[in-house]
Amino acid sequence: MFQAPASAQTPRDRQPEFRRPRPAHGAGNGGRPRRVLAPYLPARLDRDARLREAQRLAALSVRAVLDGSTLPVALDTFAPAEREAPGRRRALVQELAYGTLRHWGTLDALVRLLATKPIAEPVLHCLVAVAIYQLERTRAPSFAIVDHAVNAAAALTRPAAKALVNALLRRFLRERDALNDAVLADPVARWSHPRWWIDRVQREYPENWQEMLAAGNARAPLALRVNRRVTTQEALLSAFGAAGLIATPAGEHGIIVEPAGPIRAMPGFDEGAFSVQDLGAQLAAPLLRILPGQRVLDACAAPGGKTTHILELADVELVALDTDAARLTRVRENLERLHLGGRQVRVVAGDAGTPAQWWAGRPFDRILADVPCTASGVVRRHPDVKWLRREADVDSFSRQQARLLDALWTCLAPGGLLLYATCSIFDAENEAQMTAFLARHPETLRETLMFPPGAACRGAQLLPSLPGASHNQDAFFYALLRKP
Repeated sequence: MFQAPASAQTPRDRQPEFRRPRPAHGAGNGGRPRRVLAPYLPARLDRDARLREAQRLAALSVRAVLDGSTLPVALDTFAPAEREAPGRRRALVQELAYGTLRHWGTLDALVRLLATKPIAEPVLHCLVAVAIYQLERTRAPSFAIVDHAVNAAAALTRPAAKALVNALLRRFLRERDALNDAVLADPVARWSHPRWWIDRVQREYPENWQEMLAAGNARAPLALRVNRRVTTQEALLSAFGAAGLIATPAGEHGIIVEPAGPIRAMPGFDEGAFSVQDLGAQLAAPLLRILPGQRVLDACAAPGGKTTHILELADVELVALDTDAARLTRVRENLERLHLGGRQVRVVAGDAGTPAQWWAGRPFDRILADVPCTASGVVRRHPDVKWLRREADVDSFSRQQARLLDALWTCLAPGGLLLYATCSIFDAENEAQMTAFLARHPETLRETLMFPPGAACRGAQLLPSLPGASHNQDAFFYALLRKP
């Protein structure tokens, strides 16, 4: 079992002192000390080059998302982590790209207002947006942000682009307040969501639509789930404290770490003491009311967060199913790291909507149907979703969900429970989906669900949290159905 260290004191390797060279004196300098720059220039140049390159790569990543790529794929293309020594540049590129997309509605409007005519190169438009994001929401010096962006412009397109980027950013600094006031008249710029999304949330959540949209633009905390087969919440909190990490308990098995840091460097990662999982997602496995010895199906299992949670809670016979065979590799990796691979678990590639492909006919006592959806409830973690989705996707996902539900219902044993789950806030994927299913299967019983104290909800819909909430969660929908 992973245990916290006996003492909170962590020895530090003593760093060798760096002594500043003695300043030279010369007659030509009037006897004053001459500044010795040579020892410092390479480090400063390296740092400037890294920052400039981070802006360039972030702009390319944002542009790729606007052209239809997901942000993780874009980052792997332009800033693959394996090329970095400790991954420092990747972390900065990721911060700039995520932050820019989180506030893209506002930033895009500002760039359009600054430019007297559309910028010919779309990636330059993105670069200016990245720089404005830094000017507005980071502590980096304004002169450095502008200087790096100007040089990044030349590397992105052509040397002449430097003058354009310099003029736009300096105008923004001069007229910042007036420009910000001007763009906020547009709802897309005000709320940084697509217009159809804003209208839909306003219609479906008339009492708190503004809080819902604001929560989608907030930073999500780093939430971890303690592997209770390896350690305890108290022991892991103690280990984090000894390592100088600020961590607080959340729920029965959760921990919030703020500020976030490199996951693999945290105490207990290699020992399988925890997984990264949002507090809202941590509710799925307990809501299934699993008992030891039952047959359980995780119908849309990749990347394995809920699969491993089920195995941490009880000794069951589990089938982890997913259509994407490549993503099932992540499931196997997570099972191995969390020391769950030796348990009764079978990882299977197959379509949950076509049981004949993978099911031998023996029914399951519990089924988790965490179905594909718009992911509209997790945009604070995945801001690219806001700009990739189209309104027609809501109906498309709804039809797919209905197909999966009807197919999986045939695999459930009499008296068994099926937990329907989405990370969506749209009614068509959630409550309306349940209404339609119960109409098709009137014999179905819908169980009452109890959420933890402090978890904001509207019926079965968990609402996204604003920073500072006692149960800081993404938005999820859960419905527990029993087969008579």
